Amino acid sequence: MASDGAAATPAKASPKKANLLDPHSIKHLLDETISDVVKSKGYAEDTRLGNWKLAIGAAVIAIALLAQFYPKKFPQNRDYTKEKDAIMFTHPPAGSFNSTGLVISSKLPRFSDMYTITIASADPQSISANKPVHFTKSVTKWFTKEGVLVEGLFWKDVERLIDDYNTERKGK
Repeated sequence: MASDGAAATPAKASPKKANLLDPHSIKHLLDETISDVVKSKGYAEDTRLGNWKLAIGAAVIAIALLAQFYPKKFPQNRDYTKEKDAIMFTHPPAGSFNSTGLVISSKLPRFSDMYTITIASADPQSISANKPVHFTKSVTKWFTKEGVLVEGLFWKDVERLIDDYNTERKGK
């Protein structure tokens, strides 16, 4: 699927800035930028999982309120997350033959500057699913000394990773 040049370039309105001493700030800014890049490549965000989490959260709150009035023990908490590091789930691009979207996840370990992006199929059992692709790079390559994200470099790296995932699929 071809895309126009305007959608493939980062917005120049205002530079994105992060506190370089705060790894959570850096990861949050990079994760937001990944979402922008993935959306610009034609993938629509799949918000079903987020909606399910909200519904489950509301149900848990209702159960907790109900449990407050009964002297019985509340059941052990269970992990209902599909992917704890996932920052975005997508539908397949419009007009593509893929039946599955993407799961974009990232990691920035504590006390480390190495940021890892992973792109995998939203349905690994699907016939159109492909092997996950990973990319690891130091966050110092994407930020200036003042903490401003060099968005163009980051976009290129994320777009290259998406292209690697799609090229791998075509090579099957």
